[in-house]
Amino acid sequence: MKQFSQLSEREILALAIDAEDDDQRVYSTFAEDLRERYPGTAKVFAEMAGVENSHHDALLKTYHDKFGPNLLPIRRADVRGFMKRRPVWLIRNLPLSQIRTEVQFRETEAYNFYVKAAAQAKDPDIKKLLSDLAEVEKGHEAIAADIETEYLNPAEREKEEAQQRRNFVLQYVQPGLAGLMDGSVSTLAPLFAAAFATHNNWSTFLVGLAASIGAGISMAFAEALSDDGTISGRGSPWLRGPITGVMTALGGLGHTLPYLVPNSLPHAFAIATAISGFVVFVELWVIAWVRAHYMDTPLLQAIFQIVLGGVIVLAAGILIGNA
Repeated sequence: MKQFSQLSEREILALAIDAEDDDQRVYSTFAEDLRERYPGTAKVFAEMAGVENSHHDALLKTYHDKFGPNLLPIRRADVRGFMKRRPVWLIRNLPLSQIRTEVQFRETEAYNFYVKAAAQAKDPDIKKLLSDLAEVEKGHEAIAADIETEYLNPAEREKEEAQQRRNFVLQYVQPGLAGLMDGSVSTLAPLFAAAFATHNNWSTFLVGLAASIGAGISMAFAEALSDDGTISGRGSPWLRGPITGVMTALGGLGHTLPYLVPNSLPHAFAIATAISGFVVFVELWVIAWVRAHYMDTPLLQAIFQIVLGGVIVLAAGILIGNA
């Protein structure tokens, strides 16, 4: 995976062509999906798809003029900084709010991309084209912010509120949720394996503490190094990394702390394990609720994915500990 700063002008143009083609097809799909429910909004998406297509053609012409007919097969997934998104456009009858969120992500990413690409370009023709496209994408970002407000809930949705929520989800909820999921689930196996292998609360606590802190440090570095935030709009890696690391550690410590119950107490192991099991149950339900509330995941789907996964990891730890 390449850093954006390492891209040549040829690679930047090829990447932009691929991105515009992808956006055009996604917006056309949204327009088709909304045509019966929200015809006015469908027209907006159809117009946006047409503009993206014109961008694609302008970029392709410049590419051919500068570098010839062979278009490099570079994709957004090949460059660090682009956010990986679920293919929500494959789902029919999407809520307008979810479509709006997807479009805002795309347009913000496109604007940031063209601004950074224009600053990096040396060729005056390429620099001008990229700067012009950045201004157009900036206008599209405003349209995306207006879609639900204008066509669905004009009195309830303010652009500033929507932008704040978007930034909150991108910069805090997503990295925090990723950390909480990793810490709550990945530490279950070593913790309960140690618990059932030793039946010693203090030894189990030390294993859980080490697993939680180690996972927190690992996740903090992984998140901070995965995306510098300049294109995806996800904020500073120095902010996201610590958030992810802290939430990962907390996710593991939640079901580790009950093993501080002194071994000298009657039935100390059973008490600590029962409390820890209850904490695990609460953690998994909290994760499922956050995914449903902030990430537009259906609640039942979120519960199934998180709770089932946690139960499987928990069972694996217990079986290994009893081996």
